[in-house]
Amino acid sequence: MSSSIRKSVNSDALTRLAQAIAVAVSATLAGCSSHAPQPEATHTPNMAARAKQKPIWLSEKPSPQVPQDIWERMRGGFQLQEGLGVNPRIEQQRLWFASNPSFLENAGERGSLYIHYIVERLEERNMPLELALLPVIESAYNPMAYSRADAVGLWQFIPSTGRYYNLRQTRFYDGRRDITASTTAAMDYLTRLHDMFNGDWLLALAAYNAGEGTVSRAIERNEKLGLPTDYWNLPLPAETQAYVPKLLALSQVVMAPEAYGVNLNPIANEPYFQVVEINQRMDLSKVAAVANIDEDELFQLNPAFKQRTTIDGPQHLLVPTSKAQLLTASLQTMRPEELISPRSLKPVFEGVDSREVAQLKRAYRVKRGDNLGSIAKANKVEVKDLQRWNKLTGKNLKVGQTLVMQDTTKRSPARSGGRVNTVIAANSKSKASDDSKQTQYKVKRGDTLYVVAKRFNVEMQHLKRWNPGAGKALKPGQMLTVYQPH
Repeated sequence: MSSSIRKSVNSDALTRLAQAIAVAVSATLAGCSSHAPQPEATHTPNMAARAKQKPIWLSEKPSPQVPQDIWERMRGGFQLQEGLGVNPRIEQQRLWFASNPSFLENAGERGSLYIHYIVERLEERNMPLELALLPVIESAYNPMAYSRADAVGLWQFIPSTGRYYNLRQTRFYDGRRDITASTTAAMDYLTRLHDMFNGDWLLALAAYNAGEGTVSRAIERNEKLGLPTDYWNLPLPAETQAYVPKLLALSQVVMAPEAYGVNLNPIANEPYFQVVEINQRMDLSKVAAVANIDEDELFQLNPAFKQRTTIDGPQHLLVPTSKAQLLTASLQTMRPEELISPRSLKPVFEGVDSREVAQLKRAYRVKRGDNLGSIAKANKVEVKDLQRWNKLTGKNLKVGQTLVMQDTTKRSPARSGGRVNTVIAANSKSKASDDSKQTQYKVKRGDTLYVVAKRFNVEMQHLKRWNPGAGKALKPGQMLTVYQPH
């Protein structure tokens, strides 16, 4: 082939090749700009692009449903049930609750005013919600409960422990009955015991019942003997041996009440009461009338005011949530005198006999700079009498504290310029008045000073003074002297 022909063929081939490349490039560019679906690729997929297309439901978690019933909320916070296994001591207590369903049912009804508040405070501290059932064991959720050991309130504080945890106790106010103050104190105490016993809640509960000293000594004894030192193996008092199993058994009944024949009425998982600030003395009966609250219900929320009058206590009231706004608005428009009821002196001065009340002198409010010596001197009485009349064990006073001032000379109202004066006999028998009738009572089996005092409607402190040798433990057949008005 001649060179000219070869050049012509090469030129044509190059031209066709260029045309083919141009067509391929055009097709490629058209494919890139097209929105039509592409055939499935055979190369490795682009993981970054695929991650962007993740379904929305994979990144969103459904929010947990809030329980409508406080019992259900409690069950979700139980922490003491793990590792219990089969325990005869727990089974024995569980059988009792199953055989007496009304006990828990009634306690639940009483506690419906307070349980939500207690559960919330426990949750704030991450404490086991089984502890919300402790007032069932202690007081059957009765804030007025009173034990033979002089323990008082939902959480059953004795006087000394109550004072240690800042629960003030006067003749008008008892912080051990205060719903919010006693709950805070109980949780502080339980937390302290929990820390003391290295995070063991069962030992903490045992100490709450028997005292930390009793539990500590039992642990030391077992350590010396090489025995286990957990709650189940400690030689504790019989009451404490049953105390913790009782709470654990009660928790199991609450976990599945139908299985044990117990009917727990639902309790709304919402606050029952609200705190309303006050800045003056008020009678609870008046407050109840103003806010259209049942008077007994208001007292159940504020049982620390022993005379149903806001003296010596905190400057707030607990009222049903539905009535808080009405009460707050009413207090802003009412005069102070409209909130105080005219009443006899008897309910104000607890522990004073009706004959003595007729001669009551006055109450004295402690001012800044006062002390027992200066108050006694100004009122011409003895310091020891001031302490006795007001049940003071020391000489410390607080500004605003109310002291009862009594007289020891018998003067009639006429001789005192019309003022009513108190004559409280300071003799060894502490008679109410000269015309009191003396009665001899023969102690029966099961009697205590408290029971006898209630039977004759007299104060236990008077009964003790009338019978100085009686002692706390009465014996059947023992004779007691009781003074009663004719």
